[in-house]
Amino acid sequence: MIKINLVREGRAVRGAGAPAAMAVATAGPGSANLNNILVLGLLVLAGVAAGGYWFMTKQRLAERVAERDQKQKEADALEHIIKEVEDFQKRKDSLQQRIDLINQLKQNQKGPVRIMDQISRDLPDLVWLDRLEIVGGQINITGRGLNPNAIALFVLNIKNDPYFEEPQLGTMAQVSTAPVVYSFDMSFGFSYAPKTPGAPGGTAAPTSTATATTTQ
Repeated sequence: MIKINLVREGRAVRGAGAPAAMAVATAGPGSANLNNILVLGLLVLAGVAAGGYWFMTKQRLAERVAERDQKQKEADALEHIIKEVEDFQKRKDSLQQRIDLINQLKQNQKGPVRIMDQISRDLPDLVWLDRLEIVGGQINITGRGLNPNAIALFVLNIKNDPYFEEPQLGTMAQVSTAPVVYSFDMSFGFSYAPKTPGAPGGTAAPTSTATATTTQ
């Protein structure tokens, strides 16, 4: 007859399982620490990466700000130069206007003198002027002569003068008999530039007014 001691077998089974359970219990805290270390290491790496990105971003922003400030300085310098150029141009324009005005005044002053000089060259003997008027580019003359031929010669001299245009003789009439004197009036244009042969009269001179009266 065979007898089996179940109680001892059960105890043996329970005794054999105890060391395994203890091993598992002993190994559990070590694995948890390793996991914590790994997580902490990842957090540290993430912090370092974030810090590096922040530092690079800050440095790039500082470079952009410095570049902007440099360009602003250059723009301010160019604006100052442009303002100086504009001021210089304004002074130049003002000076040019003054020079043009002075030249115009000189031209206007020279005009009547030049005209009277030319007329005196064309004026023949036995003819004299009572009145000379310059209005714009037109000359109006009133004078007297001792005979019609002398007056006609004066008209011809004016016609042939390169500074005068075609004269227009108005009226000619005898005003006295002892001695015989004829009066006349005439008008014509003038220019500062002499006419070329065969060409019409030049451009009329600037507007000016002068009156000369002589009596003989």
